[in-house]
Amino acid sequence: MADSSDLDDKDAGAGPSSTARIRAPSTTSIHVTALDGLVNVNSLFTIAVFVGLSLTTPGQRSLEGISACDAGPDVIRNLLVFEVVAFSFFLFSSLIAQGLKLAINLLNSNDIDDAFRAHINARVLRLGMLGSAVGSVMGCLFLLLSMVNVVQVRLGMLSCGSKAAVRAVAALVTLVTTALVVYISTVFYAFTH
Repeated sequence: MADSSDLDDKDAGAGPSSTARIRAPSTTSIHVTALDGLVNVNSLFTIAVFVGLSLTTPGQRSLEGISACDAGPDVIRNLLVFEVVAFSFFLFSSLIAQGLKLAINLLNSNDIDDAFRAHINARVLRLGMLGSAVGSVMGCLFLLLSMVNVVQVRLGMLSCGSKAAVRAVAALVTLVTTALVVYISTVFYAFTH
């Protein structure tokens, strides 16, 4: 009985379809690395979510020192809702990524001689990775909204005209949206080429 690697070597000269069949499974280690990175980033963002949740104390005074600039209960409520929704999206993204990693690792364990090959449905893998990326993007958007509310709770309401709050929110929104545009563009490029 021939070893599967021997069969791959014999089929290597058979044409382009066999070459694609040989190269595609060998890239699963790259997919596992990408999924690991996604899970690690989601974990860092989840820590930010819990930091924001710790600031949901009603009646907290802002650093502006003017009672009219203090955040009301509606801002605290929005902060809590955005944090929970962000956490849900990060958990959704991480669970999909962990499921794909588990599937790849279990399929890899079938062939001990070749740890970098796994026969997994490429369409399922792509859809799972895309779903995980979408979950991370949505989590980032809701985390951004919650951080705007954190700034309003700590530095004063934007409607009050607190200069520190306006500068902090402007920097936060500019940097996060720029990073999300780069991330979405990269993911789009990777999935279309």
